[in-house]
Amino acid sequence: MTRPLPPIVHRKDLTFWQKLYIPEIVRGLKITITQMFRPKFTRQYPEERWVPGAAFRGRPVLVEESGVERCVACGLCSRVCPALAIEVQASESPYWKERYPVKFEINMLRCIFCGFCEEVCPEEAIIMSKEFELTFHSQEDAIFPKEKLLKSKEEMKERLDYLRANR
Repeated sequence: MTRPLPPIVHRKDLTFWQKLYIPEIVRGLKITITQMFRPKFTRQYPEERWVPGAAFRGRPVLVEESGVERCVACGLCSRVCPALAIEVQASESPYWKERYPVKFEINMLRCIFCGFCEEVCPEEAIIMSKEFELTFHSQEDAIFPKEKLLKSKEEMKERLDYLRANR
C-alpha cells in the first residue's frame, strides 16, 4: 500500500513592498549619493608615482644568488600556471646543483599575475616583483627570457621577507 503525499504548502517569501523592489532601489541610491560626496583624490601620474607595498604582485622575476639563479628547473611553475605563460627546459648542471634551467621564458602577454608560480616554487626562485608598467612594441618583445627575468636577492629582499613572514 502506498503512502499519501504530504500536502504542498505555499508560503509567501516576499512582502508587497519587497515585490516592488522600492526599498532596495532606495538603498542603492543612498549608497551612490554618499559616495558622490566623499572627498576625491587624484594622483598626478607620471610626476607622482605610486609605490606598491610588499604584498603587491607585479611581474614575475627569477631570483639570483651570488650570480647563479636559484631555480632548479623542477617545472612546477609551468605546470601550475593557468595561462600557460611559463616555459622551462632543464639540463644537468656541472656545478653544485643537480639541474638548472637552460631555457626559462615567460610570455608576459599571457601572464595574469596570479602568483601561483610564486606559491608553488620550493626554492623561492620565482617571485612577484613591484614592476607593473609593461609596454611592448611587438609580441616578441613580450616574451621575457631568463636574462631579462633575473634580479638579485638584495633587490628582492622586501618581497622575500614578506613571503617568509606570511607563509
